[in-house]
Amino acid sequence: MNRRNFLRNTGLASTSLFVPQFLSGYNRNGFAQNGKNLVIIQWSGGNDGLNTLVPFQNDLYYQKRPKLAIPKNKVLRVTDELGFNPMLGGLKNLYDEGLLTVINNVGYPNPVRSHFRSMDIWHTASGSDQYWQTGWLGRYLDQASSDYIPHRALEVDDALVLALKGENRSGFAASDPAKLKRAANNRFLQKIAHHHDHDHEDNVEYLYKTLIDTQSSADYLFEKNKDSKRKGSYPSTQIGKDLATIANLITKDSNTKIYYINMSGFDTHVYQNNRQSRLLKQYNDAIKIFIKDLQKNQKIDDTLIMTFSEFGRRVKENASQGTDHGTANNVYFMGGKLKNPGIFNEAPNLSALDNGDLIYSVDFRRIYASVLKNWLGVDPGDVLLEKFKPLGIV
Repeated sequence: MNRRNFLRNTGLASTSLFVPQFLSGYNRNGFAQNGKNLVIIQWSGGNDGLNTLVPFQNDLYYQKRPKLAIPKNKVLRVTDELGFNPMLGGLKNLYDEGLLTVINNVGYPNPVRSHFRSMDIWHTASGSDQYWQTGWLGRYLDQASSDYIPHRALEVDDALVLALKGENRSGFAASDPAKLKRAANNRFLQKIAHHHDHDHEDNVEYLYKTLIDTQSSADYLFEKNKDSKRKGSYPSTQIGKDLATIANLITKDSNTKIYYINMSGFDTHVYQNNRQSRLLKQYNDAIKIFIKDLQKNQKIDDTLIMTFSEFGRRVKENASQGTDHGTANNVYFMGGKLKNPGIFNEAPNLSALDNGDLIYSVDFRRIYASVLKNWLGVDPGDVLLEKFKPLGIV
């Protein structure tokens, strides 16, 4: 079997060892170290924002959700009209400490209620009538320094999200640095990677180069991850494990600077309260340890954490004790350098709906523009391919 058939038939090209678009060689110096880390947490499925940040003084909320509404006496109040779900005590504390900003009513024109399509829109920063093949952070990598390393942007998973895929460069996917190192350093694969007597078809050259880059990045991530400077004891949940991995790399001054994780299960059409409560508690318990870890290691001012979902839920509960796909939602930012901590803008208007859905007032691409300009230090127009006015987040 020739190498081309070997790579195809063994399926290696579809694993995290061969993330598309690794183009340049490995460089241990990496990008210029500006010290800033970006952590993005994706709530997949469409989290119900109204039961996350609760409008407990709004009678319409209780009228439209007679079974699902969070009782007033259980809401963790932060303003005269809004408070957190009782599972989010950690976020309430972050709010009180000035380490949390919540942006309400985030969405985009002509919203789409398909999970996959709406997530593609968020990943690519396209309009709802546009179909792009590159992600907003992937295009950031395309724009960044020529001194490029694949693991500059890391998704803690086995497959790479569209948001991290660029035209010429992409991020890196690895759920477990130790496992990846064992796979990448397989002696047979190493022999293939460093054997140059092969045909020069582009796809074969590409896979060989990708394997070499993957082996180098796997070694680097393993070395940075193995001796922990973490201070906290993380939960054994998946998000707890993912944030523990990220904490290892941040506290060891890794040249990975963008981190992406996915938390699934938020599509709550049926029996929403139990499922959402469980997920929010998992998130809360992991994020509060993560923030404390960053504080103890003097990394909280250098780290910006963003949590989003592809859409919210409809205002009215359905007949199955759940909620159906909606539109506008909340976006959460955490960190030590927030310009406007607290509730950033107006609460959702439940008396002015679009066919039962919240009406967005903040285009999510303005949020991206803020992150790109004021945190990552690039021209947002070059990445978003259109001008969006940044918000005063950082």
